[in-house]
Amino acid sequence: MRRSTVVIRPRLAAAAYNPTRCSSSSSSSSHSASIPTVDSLDPLSELSSVLARSNWLDDPRLPRLAPSLTPHHVATLLRSRPLEPRVALGFFDWISLRPGFRHTVDTYSSLLQTVARANLSPRGAEKIVISMIKSCSSAVEIHSALQSFKSLHQIGFLPSLRCHNFMMMKFARFQMIAEMKELFEQMQKDGIFPNLHTYNTIINAHCKEGNIIEAKAYLNYLLQAGLDPDTHTYTSFILGYCQSDDFVRACRVFLLMPLRGCARNEFSYTVLSHGLCEAGKVKEGLSLFSLMDNDGCSADLHIYTVMIGGLCKVGRDVDAKMMLYEISQKGMVPNVVTYNVLIDGYCKIGKINDAFGVLDLMESNGCQPNVRTYTELICGLCRNKKVHKAMSLLTKMLEDGLLPNQVTYTSLIQGQCMEGDTNSAFRLLSLMEEKGMVPNEWTYSVLIGGLCKGGKTEEAISFFRSLSENGMKVNEVVYTTLIDGLCKAEKVDIAHSLLEEMISGEYIPDSYTYSSIINGLCKDKKLQEARSLFDSMLEKGIQPTVVTYTILIDELITVSGSAEGAMALEQMISSGCKPDVFTYTILVKSYCMEGRLEEAESLMIQMQRNGIAPNVVTYNTYIEGLVNMGLFDQAFSTFITMAEAACEPIDETYRILLKFHLKKKQVDGDFIDAKRMWEKVSLDVVLELFEEMAKQGFTPTAKSYSCLVKSFCKLDRLEEAKSLLFHMQETCKAPSEDIYTSLISSCCRLNKYLEAMAFIDSMISCGFMPCLTSYQVLLSGLCDEGSLDEAKSVFTSLLSRGYNCDEIAWKILIDALLRKGHVDMCSNFLTIMEENHCAPSPETYDNLTKELSCIVNDD
Repeated sequence: MRRSTVVIRPRLAAAAYNPTRCSSSSSSSSHSASIPTVDSLDPLSELSSVLARSNWLDDPRLPRLAPSLTPHHVATLLRSRPLEPRVALGFFDWISLRPGFRHTVDTYSSLLQTVARANLSPRGAEKIVISMIKSCSSAVEIHSALQSFKSLHQIGFLPSLRCHNFMMMKFARFQMIAEMKELFEQMQKDGIFPNLHTYNTIINAHCKEGNIIEAKAYLNYLLQAGLDPDTHTYTSFILGYCQSDDFVRACRVFLLMPLRGCARNEFSYTVLSHGLCEAGKVKEGLSLFSLMDNDGCSADLHIYTVMIGGLCKVGRDVDAKMMLYEISQKGMVPNVVTYNVLIDGYCKIGKINDAFGVLDLMESNGCQPNVRTYTELICGLCRNKKVHKAMSLLTKMLEDGLLPNQVTYTSLIQGQCMEGDTNSAFRLLSLMEEKGMVPNEWTYSVLIGGLCKGGKTEEAISFFRSLSENGMKVNEVVYTTLIDGLCKAEKVDIAHSLLEEMISGEYIPDSYTYSSIINGLCKDKKLQEARSLFDSMLEKGIQPTVVTYTILIDELITVSGSAEGAMALEQMISSGCKPDVFTYTILVKSYCMEGRLEEAESLMIQMQRNGIAPNVVTYNTYIEGLVNMGLFDQAFSTFITMAEAACEPIDETYRILLKFHLKKKQVDGDFIDAKRMWEKVSLDVVLELFEEMAKQGFTPTAKSYSCLVKSFCKLDRLEEAKSLLFHMQETCKAPSEDIYTSLISSCCRLNKYLEAMAFIDSMISCGFMPCLTSYQVLLSGLCDEGSLDEAKSVFTSLLSRGYNCDEIAWKILIDALLRKGHVDMCSNFLTIMEENHCAPSPETYDNLTKELSCIVNDD
């Protein structure tokens, strides 16, 4: 293919560079040097001159000086110039009213030094000290205020109890426990007696950390001082016990309150309800919530928000939505936090459309989404492999004037990695850094995991090494991610050497680190080494998790059969580690493979009694075991049970059912593995299965059709997939987004680009947003076959769909066109983007230029 030398000019970046402007500023520098500025006239000297006048407020120089004055100027003025205290106070108040000016700890401290000379009244000094403490917005500023606070003794002023209480509250806000203890001890030395407010602040700070022992020590001081605990004291202890996961004692304190003459309030209920819900005890939380009215407490928005979050956490999203309506019925207005909790709940269970429904509801009620709203939606879309929609939402977020944070970008990076597009993930990393955001260990772990998953372990190791070389922090999470990726790539020796490096570097491996290597050793058929590492783990006091035990049980079954696995399961339970659905499923599978279906069924009953619902893999395993034994009626009955349990069948489920159907028809099924099944099975057999399912009381759903269409498309059996699509539409079922995406991919692999274009149009008419990867393969194919006008038409159309402009440039211009040598078309598409006001960012222009340079150099 002919390669063009057309230059892609980064127009936006070029616009930011103006040689004329640079030269003009240079040429005028000699003139500007002669123009006196406020700084060159020494603003402090001039300001001192102004303030020396009795009518300083009327001096015309003051408005001219004010805009250039900083807190540093004010602090220096107060420390170094002899101002009358009355003037100093007047100027201090005046400058504080200037737009954009904010006093600092330094300015307050300097003012205190000035007014001390005038023997300011204790009340006046107290006001300045409290204002200084209130001005602190970080731990660093509080430390500075503390130094000033301590120095007050030197100027003859002993801070009041009120001042100490304000300082305690600031310490509590930033959990500065050591400083709080030191100040408490100083109060006792200075003869300042703490009041109930002081003790409650200290007790609450310790309880927030779950440090009940220290909290009780201060409770003893409180009692020794002759004070009585109040509602706030008891509620703090409820919080402390909840933080320690001691709900028995938390409930005991809650019940004890009225017996001690202390009324419970709304916050007491909220704290205990929140603790219960966070621990998954939502039923208990709801029971507590229902008792509020009887106790004279009215449920407020805060506790409703807590309950909505708890319901979402256990998958009771319908009840959570009803509670949102209940808020409005009671005359309260949900705030952005309430809506965000419900949005997050929907996103975590994959109900993205419902989450966007809440977004529409909140906006229609006049509640504006914030950064967290968008970030939760972006995270939900990425988890559901809809990164193109997440990137589109990033664009909307920026248009709304909201700045994405570290979590937003890391979620998007994870979304790109989940789709196997590590190139775009690293482009996002660059974009994130250009915006001044520093990636954290989670960001780096996601990228390393993405590289390993894509088979790029060498690149993952290289990237990992570059982090330390560039002075970036690497922690246990980053190490574990790389170790896990290497083990999955069967590079256990390298992973083991990384574990040793990790330990020698004073990093502490956790159970996940060890589980990764144990898994790698088991895959490498080194069970004895895996057991040895397991023992070593125990010797070091690291408790194995359910994952560790499940890995070993799986390998024991592979080597020695289900009897060994069952024994290991008993040992696991006796050690206090509860098996999960994956542990049980491994044993169910082993029983089915050995033809021991009664034991498999008993185990499934046992797991349900233990509160663990079988998942789709568990059901598939058991159904296939029944099919293999010729127990067809029981197999179909189990399938119906699975559907009734709201466990959605997947493509593997339908493969098993088709195998079952063929066996019933006495068709030879020995050859039927997953791939060969979809290669051989006819559409008639699929439709016969659907009829059989309907007779048994299960009507095929849109998801049923989706599984089958996708399975046919994977093997490019396009005609069968299309016939199934038409059959689906005849039964009044709407095709899903995934169906269209599979059909488009199959069409492009078969070079049927016009059909792919038709499916994209159908998809859009149904309200779906096609994946950019669909456009990527389509446009690349059209350019390959020379259908350039069609390519331009498709590209122009996609620009109006709301995609992120940078992602369009990455996936279409760079990955689909430049890297395949379509330089001219890339340049044309870039022009079309600019003409449609869809220009990418300057950083992406730089990427385009670099990619083009690589192509030109290759030529």
